[in-house]
Amino acid sequence: SWHVSEDRIVYHLVVFLQPPPGYTFRLELYSGTHLPERCWDIRVVLECTCSRTGDMFCFLHPSDNNQSSPLLSTLCTGSSLDVEEIACWVQNLVRSAWERLPQWHDWHLRVLPSSHSCRLLLTGPSRVQLCVVLVFTVQQGRP
Repeated sequence: SWHVSEDRIVYHLVVFLQPPPGYTFRLELYSGTHLPERCWDIRVVLECTCSRTGDMFCFLHPSDNNQSSPLLSTLCTGSSLDVEEIACWVQNLVRSAWERLPQWHDWHLRVLPSSHSCRLLLTGPSRVQLCVVLVFTVQQGRP
């Protein structure tokens, strides 16, 4: 969605996160009192892939070459996705990618502070401003 706010155009983009092969996401309601926007714990759960195909690596029943996703250790706290880590990782990824886009040399990128989304402010040559908010979400189980 998008709207005009003051002197800038604001875009809200939903980014669906996909689990790595051999994993699924499971949403679990927090117990106790929590802020409404943080009422779900997103568990990263191993699944068995042995019975699907003979050539697929199974993380639940590992063979000699035990592997795990390095991305999971970066984006998770324990067995749960950490939204703050995801936001930080995406912000760094966008900063790094932006430096490699020569066609955008006339635009200035500023990553705005946000712990639960990725907020970007783009300022163009005529001082036009675009604010992009990437909101992260998951789908429980298999898509």
